[in-house]
Amino acid sequence: MQGRNNLQFADANSTYADSTFVLFGVPFDNTCSFRTGARFGPAAVRTASYNFETWLFAHGIDLAEEAIFDWGDVHDFAIVDQMVAEVEQVATPFAKDGKVPMVIGGEHSISAPWIGAYATRNKLACIQVDAHLDFRDSYQGLANSHACAAARIVDRIGVENHVVIGARSICREEHERATELGLRWYSAFDVRDRTLKAVVQEALDYLKPERVIVTLDIDGIDPAYAPGTGTPEPFGLTPMEVRQLLIEVGPRLVGFDVNEIAPVYDQGITAALAARMVREAMGIVARHRA
Repeated sequence: MQGRNNLQFADANSTYADSTFVLFGVPFDNTCSFRTGARFGPAAVRTASYNFETWLFAHGIDLAEEAIFDWGDVHDFAIVDQMVAEVEQVATPFAKDGKVPMVIGGEHSISAPWIGAYATRNKLACIQVDAHLDFRDSYQGLANSHACAAARIVDRIGVENHVVIGARSICREEHERATELGLRWYSAFDVRDRTLKAVVQEALDYLKPERVIVTLDIDGIDPAYAPGTGTPEPFGLTPMEVRQLLIEVGPRLVGFDVNEIAPVYDQGITAALAARMVREAMGIVARHRA
């Protein structure tokens, strides 16, 4: 099965069989609770990806020389549970074949199913960069709401294997649930007080699995840098801090997604940032695989 794909991500010139990286998009935003538009994220990020040089000089990697395959997008769905089922079905053979996943959303509910597909094959840890904990057990009657993204990831990998960094908007219910279940999380204020490097190093020391996924909700970054998102929250991380997080994860990084890009709310700033983050993640993985 091949996804819908009118535009490939830049430098995605490999066949599936020969690829190291497999990229796919999930244009879904039907549980968004404030501003919709994340369904346009995959197309906008692919378009923005053509802005950049292929050579990532800081990593010593030329993405034109890497084996990147763009599978396309999963189908449009009105019902979130159907989207979750298809994303897991699509990601399962990628996990079986040992591909490095690069996933573009879409709202944050897209993350748990592909992470779950990979977690069935290998023990995984996950670092979630986010303005919110996304740790409600359900929201507006939906267990797979974007407000429950971390809860559903934890269902698949275990709470002891999940860390949230950058949170600054948390409801009382989530805070109580996180305390009860032992979710490890760091606020954006912790990052500012202690430095990003110190927080990430502590998180990596805490996480026991060697293989680490990073899921980046773009609202984890301050809206001064990423205004094109559904739930912008002030006092966020900077793009350089998130790039540094990827570098710190470094040799343990085995997959990445970026989500909640809603390009209708800016002039391409957020999509460009998301596209560069995907390219940084691929460059970091490639450098450590070399």
